[in-house]
Amino acid sequence: MTDTLIPSPASALANPLAARDHARSMGGTVVETMPVLPPKAADLPAGVDPADLVWEETIAAGGYATRVLARGTRLRLIDKQGDACAGLQVWNAVMPTERLNVADTVKVQWNAYLGAGKLLLSDMGRVLFSIVEDGAGTHDCFSGTSNAATNAAKYGEGRNSGACPNGRDRFLLGAAKHGLGRRDVHPCINLFKGTRIEPDGTITPLVGPFAPGREVVLRAEMDVIVAIANVPHVLDPRPDYTVTPLRVTAWRGPVTLGNDPIRNVTPEGLRAFLNVEDYFRR
Repeated sequence: MTDTLIPSPASALANPLAARDHARSMGGTVVETMPVLPPKAADLPAGVDPADLVWEETIAAGGYATRVLARGTRLRLIDKQGDACAGLQVWNAVMPTERLNVADTVKVQWNAYLGAGKLLLSDMGRVLFSIVEDGAGTHDCFSGTSNAATNAAKYGEGRNSGACPNGRDRFLLGAAKHGLGRRDVHPCINLFKGTRIEPDGTITPLVGPFAPGREVVLRAEMDVIVAIANVPHVLDPRPDYTVTPLRVTAWRGPVTLGNDPIRNVTPEGLRAFLNVEDYFRR
């Protein structure tokens, strides 16, 4: 979905027939922040068949998007202008009570900082996504996302329909598109905007702006529902609501094999992959 609105002239709103004609005249209009249907992209990695492309969309500043992705799908996120913040929530598409568990993602891997080769783990000990490429290096597993109250306190506005929409309400909209509700919205991770834990336990935000064009590529290890909220990091110290568009591309790919280096790099990660393989063996 896109939050970009194209104004209609007042005359087009005066009666239903004029409104219909105006709406139809906008057919074929292309703006930066919208899904591309059918999906197409000129910069797919070498060896990727354009016929395997399943999702191409640019998420507006303050916007959100959601999709069901099959096991093996590659999900590429691009911080187009250097100030995107991709809040990410993930559910098992078949059984959404299984979901991303940020605490387990950190403690099972003995590492609080995400990067290439790291895993996003569910609350049932399975891998939802692997990070296969990371050109950013600034991600966050600690802070979660904003809500209406935090945005209202900081920006003077936090409503979904307002100028400064918050992350939690964006996730609620994404979840609702799959029949999920408030109890299904869980703590998220943030890609492209990071945090560092200091020796005294305080959190230092790493929010940029950064160089434009940084990319992260994830690999779905299960059939998943993913929701992405592109809103300012909740710890961003800047007084203005600052976030820029986020590009999303996804294509079909092979399921992870037994000799995959990410699968086998640690005993904890291998166990999480074995749990996935046992799940699909049923």
